[in-house]
Amino acid sequence: MLKIIISGCNGHMGRVVESLCAADPQVEVVAGFDVLGSNDGEFPVYSSPAQFTGKADAVIDFSSPAALNGLLDFAQATGTPLVLATTGYTPEQVAQIGAAAQKVPIFRSANMSLGINVLLELVKKAASVLGDSYDIEIVERHHRRKVDAPSGTALMIADAAASSCGHETEYVFERHSVRHPRDKKEIGISAVRGGTIVGEHEIIFAGHDEIMEIKHTALSREIFAQGAVEAAKFMATVQAPGLYDMSQLVK
Repeated sequence: MLKIIISGCNGHMGRVVESLCAADPQVEVVAGFDVLGSNDGEFPVYSSPAQFTGKADAVIDFSSPAALNGLLDFAQATGTPLVLATTGYTPEQVAQIGAAAQKVPIFRSANMSLGINVLLELVKKAASVLGDSYDIEIVERHHRRKVDAPSGTALMIADAAASSCGHETEYVFERHSVRHPRDKKEIGISAVRGGTIVGEHEIIFAGHDEIMEIKHTALSREIFAQGAVEAAKFMATVQAPGLYDMSQLVK
C-alpha cells in the first residue's frame, strides 16, 4: 500500500485529497502537514515536516509557497519524493526546487488536470502553425479566494505558446496604462476572480477575420486532487533524482 503525506491537509484541496485517498484501497495517508496543526482526522498532523519521524512513499503538497523550505528540507533529509501542486512560487523558489531536484525526485505542475495538459499540447500545435499572424490572449477565471494572479496554469499556457510560436514574445498582464497599439510579440494574460469558479482557462488566437479559441473548464477540485494522487503513485516508482511533470505521467 502506498503511504502518503498530505501537506496542507486542512485546506480545501487537502481535504479533497484525503477523501480520494480514503476511497482508494491502494493508498494510505500516514500523516499530514499543516501550520494550524490538527488531530481531528484519521492520521496525525504536524505543524512542521521536521516533526515527522515515520516513513512515507511521497508527499502531496497543496499548501502555500511559504511551506516550500520545510518540504524541501524534509525531502532531502529523508529521500521522500515530493508532488508539488502549489502555485504562486517566486522565481527564486522555482530555482530552489530545481536545485533540490538534483538530489531527490520532485514532481511539479501548476495544474494536475489531464485535460489541461492535453490542452497545452493543442496550444503548442496552434502556436507553431499560426505563428505571428495571430495574436494570443489568455483569460483565466477562478474563485474569489485564490491568492495568486495570474494563475500558474495561465503561465504554463503562455510558456507553451511562447515556446512554439517561432518569434520573440513578451507577457502583458494589464493594459489600462498602455496607450499604443498591440505589439505582435505580446501574449496577453488576464485574470478574473469571483464567486466559486473552480477554474477556467481560455486561449484566444485572433487573426485577420478569424478567431480560434481553446478552452478548459474545471467543474470540481477533484480532478486536480486525483491527478496529484496519480502523480504520487508514479513518483513512488521513481528512484532517480530529477524534476518530473505531467508529460511523464500522461505518456
